[in-house]
Amino acid sequence: MPNNDDLINDILNELDSKKSSPPDEELSELLSASSETNNDYIPEEAPEYDVPEPEITAAEDVFRNDNQNYYHDEPEYPVAEEDYPENTPYQENEIYPDEYAYPAGNEYPPQRSAPRKKKKKKKKKRSRLPGVLILTTFIFAVSIVLAMVIIVFGRDMLGIEKSDTTKLIVIEEGATTEEIAQQLKDEGIIKSPKFFVLFSRLRKSDSLFIPGEHFIRANMAYETIIQNLTTDDEKNKNMVEVTFPEGITIFDAAQILEENNVCSSEDFMFYFNAAGYGFEFEDMLPIDPQLKFKPMEGYVFHDTYYFYEEMGPEKVCQKIYLNFNNKMTEDRLKRMEELDLSLDELITFASIVQKEAATSNMMTMVASVFWNRLNNPDVFPKLESDPTSNYSNFVIKPNQDVYNKAMIEAYDTYLSAGLPPGAICNPGIEAIDAVLKCQPSDYFYFIANIYTEETFFSETYEEHLKNQEKIEEDIAIMEAQQGEENGNE
Repeated sequence: MPNNDDLINDILNELDSKKSSPPDEELSELLSASSETNNDYIPEEAPEYDVPEPEITAAEDVFRNDNQNYYHDEPEYPVAEEDYPENTPYQENEIYPDEYAYPAGNEYPPQRSAPRKKKKKKKKKRSRLPGVLILTTFIFAVSIVLAMVIIVFGRDMLGIEKSDTTKLIVIEEGATTEEIAQQLKDEGIIKSPKFFVLFSRLRKSDSLFIPGEHFIRANMAYETIIQNLTTDDEKNKNMVEVTFPEGITIFDAAQILEENNVCSSEDFMFYFNAAGYGFEFEDMLPIDPQLKFKPMEGYVFHDTYYFYEEMGPEKVCQKIYLNFNNKMTEDRLKRMEELDLSLDELITFASIVQKEAATSNMMTMVASVFWNRLNNPDVFPKLESDPTSNYSNFVIKPNQDVYNKAMIEAYDTYLSAGLPPGAICNPGIEAIDAVLKCQPSDYFYFIANIYTEETFFSETYEEHLKNQEKIEEDIAIMEAQQGEENGNE
């Protein structure tokens, strides 16, 4: 904005220049026209009086500057008296300030026009369209989000398009609804624990959950899940106690279940080897094991189980899977990684130790011998374990749907190097821990007396042959004694 003092100086200079210049032609014409119009009127000689030069304030100057188009081209104030011709009548509609009005007695006082008012700038009306669009977009977005939330939670609550796999849920004594809901989420049954808790409280089921084992499917509705967790459907069925001994095969386990009327052996074999129940240890298994006979041989963990008659194979399998998953603690898995073993290799290794060791006390030393052979493949490329040959010939051969010579030879450690493709039995926890211990020793051979359950270890093959001769002599003596005793009877 220009300086007010400069504007005032410019106005004053302009006024001064107009004082010194003669009246312009336009003013002369106006005066002549006025004289012709009033021919009959002879104005009296106007009295002489001094007209003080008006003082222009800064505000007036700015106002005049901004609104100069509202004024005529004539000077805003009357110029000095000597600049007008004598006896020149005053023009009508001439604009003068009040302090310069003509003296009384003038018959025709000049008409003063009303000053023009400053035009107010009309404010432009702001369009409401952007605001309406923003509000509409916001409402639309919120509606979409709410609709998606309702759809997601509704589908979860009704179990729409979810897995039909049965999951074993074990509710601990005193578990809260929040803990149960989180457990269901961890098992992949539900997606929103908070929504499940809200649904449970609306149904007033918080205090009705029954501790113990429950079988739930993800495609169940919340109502069905809560009903299963708050009722005991198996209470009217006969409970069966089943014990799986250490070292049995998966075929033996299936036969035990069928004999106890839990489920058919054929169904158990199918569902147990199918796997896919969502337990942690399943993620550690090979996806496509080559030359493996039964994928889950070795994972029927030795223990005593409680089943119900006609329980169903899926439920039976999950109880066994759960027990194995619990036995494979973090410490065992960590030690397994330190030894650079996969889970399948660990169980296969332990299954050989389980079959070779006469007693649990001998398992650590038997495992030590096989560790030494595995760590010296150039000298001892083969484990040469008798139980592997037995499994190959007496389990795989008679149970193959299609004869596979490569698989049979791969399991026989007298014919193949290293560990076999899979376990040869279901080992107990002592055999697993014996392998994980990895006891250092200098032994590469061992032989056991099946009658005395005594095991002899040796560093060289010569020593091993001597131990073998001794055991054969002992066995011959014992058989002879038994023959005499039987003859005397």
